[in-house]
Amino acid sequence: MTKANKAAKSVFILAVFALTSKILGFFREILIASKFGAGIESDAFFIAQTATGLISTIFIGSIKTTMIPILSAIEAKEGKKAKILHTNNFLNIFLLITIFFILIIFVVTPYFIKILAVGFEGYQLELAVMLTRLGLPIIFLSCLLYVFRGYLQSEMRFAEEGVSALPSNFVLIFYLLLLSNVFGIKGLMVAKVIAVLSQIIIQIPNLKKLSFRYNVYINLADPYLKKFMSLIPPVLISVGISDLNRIIDRSMASTLLEGSISALNYGSRLTSLIQGIFIMTLSTVIFPMLSNEVNRDNIANFKKMLRYGFNTIVLITIPATVGMIVLAEPIVRIAFQRGVFGAEATYLTTGALIFYSIGLVAVSLKFLLNKAYYSMQDTKTPMINSMIAVSINIILNLMLIRYMAHRGLALATSISAIASCGLLIYLLRKKIGALGIKSYITCGIKALISSVIMGAAAYFMYYFLNNIMGHSKIGDLLALLISAGTGALLYFAFIYIMKVEEFQWLVGLIKKKVFKNMENNKLD
Repeated sequence: MTKANKAAKSVFILAVFALTSKILGFFREILIASKFGAGIESDAFFIAQTATGLISTIFIGSIKTTMIPILSAIEAKEGKKAKILHTNNFLNIFLLITIFFILIIFVVTPYFIKILAVGFEGYQLELAVMLTRLGLPIIFLSCLLYVFRGYLQSEMRFAEEGVSALPSNFVLIFYLLLLSNVFGIKGLMVAKVIAVLSQIIIQIPNLKKLSFRYNVYINLADPYLKKFMSLIPPVLISVGISDLNRIIDRSMASTLLEGSISALNYGSRLTSLIQGIFIMTLSTVIFPMLSNEVNRDNIANFKKMLRYGFNTIVLITIPATVGMIVLAEPIVRIAFQRGVFGAEATYLTTGALIFYSIGLVAVSLKFLLNKAYYSMQDTKTPMINSMIAVSINIILNLMLIRYMAHRGLALATSISAIASCGLLIYLLRKKIGALGIKSYITCGIKALISSVIMGAAAYFMYYFLNNIMGHSKIGDLLALLISAGTGALLYFAFIYIMKVEEFQWLVGLIKKKVFKNMENNKLD
């Protein structure tokens, strides 16, 4: 099996798990919207979630990103036993640092929340502080989770990332269905802690299969630890600044109409469905492969893999962008409008979704481009790029919020993502030479033409079917599914007719697999 076929198989398996977990996660968000709506409690919860997620994503998330190329280098030089020993050293040291962070954050939580949500006061501020403190164990558990995940992915084990999200969603859905009426929003934060713990537990069997054993080993003089620590700060700053865009949006939204924070959250959740199922899956699989090509000094293969990854993301995100813009209102209404989530909340969330969708292509490409830089152990360029992006975001926030309210905050995020994505491509070209930009542009134009046709067909078909089927929830859902499915078929037909290389390669791979199975069945 070729590397391309192995990558495709890994992406497919991980995408299936990711799709399942995202469907469950989407159902979870529907339940949260239904139970808590878009108001004081939900705004406080999402700010508290941002506070705990901030440390987990910035510090702990940067550990996994930096671990993979370092662990690959350790195994190549010293073998698997040394790799396990160094992993335990990293784990123990980072757990100690995490405990120190948690103690500090517990003390300064009121000030931290006041920064994240400048408009909170009284009961809402007190509730956000309490929820944040209840969620602090998530930071410790995330450290365990991401170190284990980094080790597994360095072994080219990717399925665990998709599978681990399943029990997490089951825990939260169980709570929302059966216990939320008793324990309310505070219990939801406790359920999130248990959900993260469940993600760790499900990874243990595969760690055992790989002969990974935990031991209490700490060596501050470890040369790889020094290398690790030298690479982490730029990644940490880069990830942190990227999250700062989201934090600034939420903080400024806290000064707007009640429910604006929740609207931004629900809108970004919808766009993140595409990113979580396909884009992060692709980036996760391709990252170790890019690192291996860099270690072999094979820049030609590096560029080829990057081109396939780039064009695949474009082929996925351009139609997704068009689809979410033209069908934004029915998507939000069908997804969330029930219980205490009313028509006003739908209106707010629709605006957020449309303007977040504009930046979906750029945000998705940034995932891949950052991985390309990290695979070359260049952590400074993404950091500087993130600083530029957040600067653009702040300036645009201040300009647009006055005229567009929370929609302006979403649009500012999209524009800053587009600008920073363009800069990353330009700097990468300067770093490693010609990237074959012409093929990127050609693929993008073909995808855009096909997507516009798809979008027009889906839009008119939805409203035509909606009028025929009536305005019941089932009729509305069927109209949306049929129109979206028809649009998708049109899109695939057009990009196939236009001879998009990446799509034709995928079709060929599927045909080969089908014919192989048919031949095996004949032999049986």
